[in-house]
Amino acid sequence: MSHSPVPEDRTALPLYVDLDGTLLRSDLLLESFLELIKRNLFYLLLIPLWLLRGKAALKREIAGRVQLRVDLLPWNTGLLAYLQEQKAKGRRLVLISASDQLLVDAVAAHLDTFDAAIGSDGEHNCGGTAKQQRIAAEAPHYVYAGDRAVDLEVWRHAAAAIPVDVSPALRQQLAAMVPIEVEFTRQGSRWRAALRALRLHQWLKNLLLLLPLALAHELGNSALLLQALLAFVSFGLCASSVYVLNDLLDLPSDRAHHSKHRRPFASGELPLLHGLLLSPLLLVLAFALASTLPVAFVGALALYYFCTGLYSFVLKRIMLVDVIVLAGLYTLRIIAGAAAVGVALSFWLLAFSMFLFFSLAVVKRYTELDYLQKAGFAQSQGRGYLAQDLPMMALFGSTSALMSVMVFALYINNEDTRSQYATPELLWLLCPLLLYLITRIWLLAARGQLAEDPIVYAIRDHTSQALMLVGAILLWLAILDWRVMLAL
Repeated sequence: MSHSPVPEDRTALPLYVDLDGTLLRSDLLLESFLELIKRNLFYLLLIPLWLLRGKAALKREIAGRVQLRVDLLPWNTGLLAYLQEQKAKGRRLVLISASDQLLVDAVAAHLDTFDAAIGSDGEHNCGGTAKQQRIAAEAPHYVYAGDRAVDLEVWRHAAAAIPVDVSPALRQQLAAMVPIEVEFTRQGSRWRAALRALRLHQWLKNLLLLLPLALAHELGNSALLLQALLAFVSFGLCASSVYVLNDLLDLPSDRAHHSKHRRPFASGELPLLHGLLLSPLLLVLAFALASTLPVAFVGALALYYFCTGLYSFVLKRIMLVDVIVLAGLYTLRIIAGAAAVGVALSFWLLAFSMFLFFSLAVVKRYTELDYLQKAGFAQSQGRGYLAQDLPMMALFGSTSALMSVMVFALYINNEDTRSQYATPELLWLLCPLLLYLITRIWLLAARGQLAEDPIVYAIRDHTSQALMLVGAILLWLAILDWRVMLAL
């Protein structure tokens, strides 16, 4: 059987473009899977049954139940610009993918760049050899743009290749097989993106686990301090597991957000599959470390993960419930810290932390609503709030902040508390410090100058750092017995 010769100008040949990982810095099957389980977790029970009928059937079942925001998906902008340039020159462009036809059509309609779109049809999976046969039935000579080794069968029969973000080994293999028309490489390190996904800076919140030990005046006890530090790391790993899971479930709302769209999974810097593997791995490490600590701490950690999971799937979309849960999770850190070292907690301390962290959780929502109102949006994406809720949120949050200081004053005046300090009168100086610290955060939020998590802001802000240092010094001075010091 004779074949027509390959044209010298390969740019005149039809260009077949893969979607997942190539034109799109994500995977439509995983995107739709995450959207599906976010709507109803019980779909996980049906997925094995769908898979028994084959990959194509699984993709069709999922695609038919979700509606992805294709306008928010992270595109490979360099490749997309090249395709638009080729389109302007009259070149035939075909989008071809193993993703379901419903999703491929939605992408093609949104981009309005392709002459045709081909995907899996619910019975036949358009990947590997099947993809090559589908292309060969239409064009004896073609150029193919792809990103993975599974595309080698397609490239082997192509007149030229356009590798996109391929590994060095695959790039070398391709170069020996077919001419390279043009190539696109990913910028940035995936390792750095993975570290960003862990949000290690958020681990600073887990310093709350050391608070019970500090208030019990046992920081000098090396055995208890080691237990508290192990609890800190365990909680950090568990929290990072939750952050990764939350980012995977929050893809559409993060991409619509003015700053969260730069997160590793939302931006496509890190493959979704990495997140689906990383989250359970971190969780296993967290509980492996927790198993060396008292059972009460393991229970607190399990409760934390359960509540955060419930928050990620359901509660964060319910107005006010979300901020109450967030405040409770901060308080739970203090409870877990006490459980790790076996010290008793004061009722006043728990009440103080609940009011304080409720205020800080509300200020976080306040800043998001403030941005929405200024941007002209009526409702937050993936949340239960309206832009018109802004004044009431300010009222709730500022009132709770003032109540936390009042509860702290009652805590100081409690006889049990006073008995633990040599100079308890010095603790009263912490009240104005707290008032200034909290009301300053709310004032900055009202001015639109607070663009991040208030706790992270306080940790990074020099004024807040100075106030917290002064507070720590006052606490230390209140503990010291000046009569003993003077005698020495």
